Amino acid sequence: MEPAPLSSLQEEVEGEPAGEDSSAFSAAAVPPRPATHHALHKYAPLDWSAYFDEERRVVIPGTDDIFNVYTAGSEGPVVFCLHGGGYSGLSFALAARQMKDKARVVSMDLRGHGKSTTSNDSDLSIETLTNDVIAVIRAMYGDSPPAIILVGHSMGGSVAVHVAARREIRNLHGLVVIDVVEGTAMASLVHMQKILSNRAQHFPSIEKAIEWSVKGGPLRNIESARVSIPSTLKYDESRECYMYRTPLEQTEKYWKGWYEGLSDKFLSCPVQKILLLAGTDRLDSCKLHQDGLQSELLAYSMSFNNWSNARKVSNGGGSAHWACHTGRCT
Repeated sequence: MEPAPLSSLQEEVEGEPAGEDSSAFSAAAVPPRPATHHALHKYAPLDWSAYFDEERRVVIPGTDDIFNVYTAGSEGPVVFCLHGGGYSGLSFALAARQMKDKARVVSMDLRGHGKSTTSNDSDLSIETLTNDVIAVIRAMYGDSPPAIILVGHSMGGSVAVHVAARREIRNLHGLVVIDVVEGTAMASLVHMQKILSNRAQHFPSIEKAIEWSVKGGPLRNIESARVSIPSTLKYDESRECYMYRTPLEQTEKYWKGWYEGLSDKFLSCPVQKILLLAGTDRLDSCKLHQDGLQSELLAYSMSFNNWSNARKVSNGGGSAHWACHTGRCT
């Protein structure tokens, strides 16, 4: 079935409908469900300042690359967050609000995403993305960074693993990978172009884009969508509409590199690590279980960008199947 056109939106009903998500992309979608004009106030954008304390522009010396970074909190370890493909650093807004009293949260817009600008925004190879993160951390903290915990979702989870595996970040204390494992991600890549083509591509307003992302896209939490979706869009003056900032369908040549060999790299990282999944079916049992990854099933399910259960996740319990490696994880 083809997606319903945006103009055919029907009246909204109570409740938040479930949708589908993909372990390979965080921006995958299902055909949109309709809504009405009177409900648009419900989908009005929210400002980042309600969740983060500061927005910074990190200039990488010797390059034309400038990365947009959101920060929150002033004490504790640095929780350095990396979003999924097609999203932005504001994907972690709700989580940052929960964590900033106990940690310093840093959430960057990756290359080709959000407000970051580089000499080649279309280069989303895993090598380039990894180099970018290392460069931003060095630009922010120099050679003596505080304790750092890397957190990455989907594509960002792969980047986090590659950064940790490089062993170039001093004082790296932990690695958290959210909703991505090699086997499931690699198997889903064959379907990604069709999934991406089924997304609504143009929106007459930001509110309509937020509405679609909740009703027909991968998000469940309206608040998360209201703060994060605007940063994933750009305005096309020629068409007089909003479009996606990041053309994921044009990045196919990089997809395999994002996830190939990810399980081995994850297990080889010499830090404490946690794998947080939306369900046990996503765990690469033959690779991760046999290599000693201890796991526990928690009480309820999660799709990352909802963060409807952000408090429970940030407190170490909650909305997913989580697994830890090394005997020190508790």
